[in-house]
Amino acid sequence: MSDPTTHAASGAGAADADLTRLTAVEMADRLAAGALTSVELTQAHLDRIERIDPTLNAFLLVDAEGALATAREVDAARAAGEQLPRLAGVPVAVKDIACTQGLTTTAGSRMLEDFVPPYDATVVARIRQARMPILGKTNMDEFAMGSSTEHSAFGPTRNPWDLDRIPGGSGGGSSAAVAAYLAPLAIGSDTGGSIRQPAAVTGTVGTKPTYGAVSRYGIIALASSLDQIGPCARTVADAALLHEVIAGHDPMDSTSVDAPVPDVVGAAGTTDLSGLRVGVVREISGSDQGFQPGVQARFDEALDALRDLGAEITEVSCPHFAYAMAAYYLILPSEASSNLARYDAMRYGRRVTPDGSPSAEQVMGASRDAGFGDEVKRRIILGTYALSSGYYDAYYGQAQKVRTLIARDFEAAFEQVDVLVSPTAPTTAFRIGDKTEDPMAMYLNDIATIPANLAGVPGMSVPSGTADEDGLPAGLQILAPAMQDQRLYAVGAALEARLRERQGGYVIEQAPEIEVRA
Repeated sequence: MSDPTTHAASGAGAADADLTRLTAVEMADRLAAGALTSVELTQAHLDRIERIDPTLNAFLLVDAEGALATAREVDAARAAGEQLPRLAGVPVAVKDIACTQGLTTTAGSRMLEDFVPPYDATVVARIRQARMPILGKTNMDEFAMGSSTEHSAFGPTRNPWDLDRIPGGSGGGSSAAVAAYLAPLAIGSDTGGSIRQPAAVTGTVGTKPTYGAVSRYGIIALASSLDQIGPCARTVADAALLHEVIAGHDPMDSTSVDAPVPDVVGAAGTTDLSGLRVGVVREISGSDQGFQPGVQARFDEALDALRDLGAEITEVSCPHFAYAMAAYYLILPSEASSNLARYDAMRYGRRVTPDGSPSAEQVMGASRDAGFGDEVKRRIILGTYALSSGYYDAYYGQAQKVRTLIARDFEAAFEQVDVLVSPTAPTTAFRIGDKTEDPMAMYLNDIATIPANLAGVPGMSVPSGTADEDGLPAGLQILAPAMQDQRLYAVGAALEARLRERQGGYVIEQAPEIEVRA
């Protein structure tokens, strides 16, 4: 097995290669058996981050001291015979949108460059309760606004498959860290596809749980009715273990669903899909819909694999999906403009004071000009306009009506089938800089993922292979009814195993070596 991200120097990284390329399940099993210590495992990942990340820029902050302290505590507890959670001692990375007590949390923005939260987000608190060392905070598009992680105020993250290409967005840091073996697991956030789309273009697994199934308390808000936290991993079983850790009701989040967590870990052991009804969404697949031929080819092969596993494939129509992007890019900016209004240099965020005796409005304007990037400003302006007097009903109100129609499309489709599938993204990873001057072209990358956020249903992206045109990864998206997240893991695990047999291993193992850049 070749290492996709080895150091150029002969032998560099050899000591940690075997450890960092284990799956999270394998790491957990070896830790439990006493064949490995958490300190060894955590240090191996930290060493790899030190060598590789200056090239990738996947991390905005690395907390070596904190991660090793947790690892030492886990090792001591295990040596003392304490019963520990399944993932205790397995390292994890966290998208820099989640508040971490005592660690800088920037949301990829200069506006929060020096913000150190006094508390943990619920998802972070649950990771700590699971005794998982947190390696650091991963890079992201500013305030999660973007589809490429080029809109981070701290520079773009690069795709481990090709350093001149994007790793997806807004959670490209998490996906790149997992794909490059810098972390076995990571936390992402998905507002319109920001877990699933990066997973697709980096050959990894990413899940957006049902809206409200994972707490948003302590998550820096973009669009509150769309945002959802979820796991990033290299295998479906790994993602299921992290999903189980972070999910569950939280009284601190008014939108949290008070219901049992589905058995996602058990579902991830599925190998037979006999009788499962799988619907192919006509509106978000096919070369006539703008999907790259190589992406569509891998999708068609995945459908054949599902048939082999016993699934019944049928085409379904969700006609209002055609309006999903238009509705989304009114709802999201509207909610973003409201959420980001708090960054006024008086209560929150960076303060810039112009010369002379500036008014409060002048301080606010200068601070926002310096603190927000172009994409954030663009969406704030659009959202403020859509919410303004005389335009609210014409734009925001109409978009919410379309959202209802999309939810009804899902309801009708799930009366016919158990899950829906489509390509996750229309293309493989594009080159850095190709679409930064064309926002509409950038937004189209989320065409297949947006409907799930509008309706609140769960979705997952699993690797479907590499496109013939460029040898880069493509992903297959699985969608399920609300609170039926276990269906994603059942289909994803069975498909993953079958494609692995056909393709001779994990997709990610085909990645080329990275030449570390100065």
